[in-house]
Amino acid sequence: MPVLPGAEPYRHEGGEVGVLLCHGFTGSPQSLRPWARYLAGQGLTVSLPLLPGHGTRWEDMALTGWQDWYAEVDRELRALRDRCARVFVAGLSMGGALALRLAAKHGEGAGGAGFGGGGGGGAAGGVEGVIVVNPANKVHGLSAYALPVARHLVRTTKGIASDIAKEGAVETGYDRVPLHAAHSLRAFLRQVDGELPQVTQPLLLLHSAQDHVVPPADSARILGRVSSTDVTEILLEQSYHVATLDLDADRIFEESYAFIARIAPSVGKEGTAVGG
Repeated sequence: MPVLPGAEPYRHEGGEVGVLLCHGFTGSPQSLRPWARYLAGQGLTVSLPLLPGHGTRWEDMALTGWQDWYAEVDRELRALRDRCARVFVAGLSMGGALALRLAAKHGEGAGGAGFGGGGGGGAAGGVEGVIVVNPANKVHGLSAYALPVARHLVRTTKGIASDIAKEGAVETGYDRVPLHAAHSLRAFLRQVDGELPQVTQPLLLLHSAQDHVVPPADSARILGRVSSTDVTEILLEQSYHVATLDLDADRIFEESYAFIARIAPSVGKEGTAVGG
């Protein structure tokens, strides 16, 4: 099945600091491409994969579940760790939940203490920091409780794409949500919620004042459950849910780069520096 125009994955070979960007539920890399290109322009190595079942048609997504989506970003993280000395994870909406689970599962990076090898779960698979934009924490509303039954009776519900304040901005995403996938998303977010205390890395969380897809309660819940001590929260005053394509996009890009550069001052530096 051909990929929708603009929904293709994006990769850029840059310096020794890498960032993995995770797009949202029913969305595609199109929603994060300007962010990815900005970070690439600052000298980072960037990976923005297309999640299985996304970027084609909703019928394809109906055949996938959260294990498929998470496995894809987990593979990409491991590939980045092979090429880069320091790796960050970032995401929008469900992509934020994917990024948080990667951080919980892969622990902290070596924090500049050297990448000589061996020794536990440090440098080999560590995540240095996490950046999330309007991260999802649960599927809301009474309909969420009906999903286990409803998904056997009804195939889809209306889509959630393009919640954007900026005039003329459009998100490439499905106009229908497969209920099997929504049921899997609900299970995934419950799983991630239980793992949030395992997140100890520096965290940058940006959320919109008005979001018609993910309520502010989700960001508050995440901030209250992670174990990170280095936490920055930024309110996006002008944007809706897909803030990376909205009026605050430049602020997201600049704040995320400043966050990465503070934690990994070698950002933009050539070479992998692994083992050296």
